[in-house]
Amino acid sequence: MSNQNDSLPEHRGFSMQDILWAVGIWSVILSLSPVIVFYMLMVA
Repeated sequence: MSNQNDSLPEHRGFSMQDILWAVGIWSVILSLSPVIVFYMLMVA
């Protein structure tokens, strides 16, 4: 059982990969939201 615990990442805080993933997702959402709103206004 101890081998499985050793392979898990540390849970003391957010790792750099988690931060970069979250920033990447939010940057895509925030950059596409004006395009989606403009598209909805033009179609409606």
